Amino acid sequence: MSIESRLAELGVILPDAPAPAANYVPWVRTGNLLFVSGQISANADGFITGKLGADMDADAGAAAAKACSISLLAQVKAGCDGDIERLVRVVKLVGFVNSTPEFGDQPKVINGCSDFMVDALGDKGRHSRSAVSAASLPFGVAVEIEGIFEIS
Repeated sequence: MSIESRLAELGVILPDAPAPAANYVPWVRTGNLLFVSGQISANADGFITGKLGADMDADAGAAAAKACSISLLAQVKAGCDGDIERLVRVVKLVGFVNSTPEFGDQPKVINGCSDFMVDALGDKGRHSRSAVSAASLPFGVAVEIEGIFEIS
């Protein structure tokens, strides 16, 4: 099954890849690797903001991380000249969670992205990753995730 078909089954249509908010590029392709800049938690209604452990719980954070995964895949599609079927696999994700010092469920939050990648991509979506706390993130968003992808 194609990636686009699987995404459609999951009710996801990839949006246009978000434009960078500063002086950087959204992705860099070198050889068969695509490095995607951090994608912040946002949806059609705007930024998904909050601080985990204060005004947001881990389940809401996981939903924000899933939103990041959709933006990551939109960037991958752009980096593959519009053909997401060129995605070979997700190599690594690095997730940043806007959280209080006491909050310790960063991995549970980033599971929102990891689980979606596997749901959407099957074995291609299995990856290494890091999940770290951040004192704050741009625009007050709850989550930011960057990724490395193998493409053909």
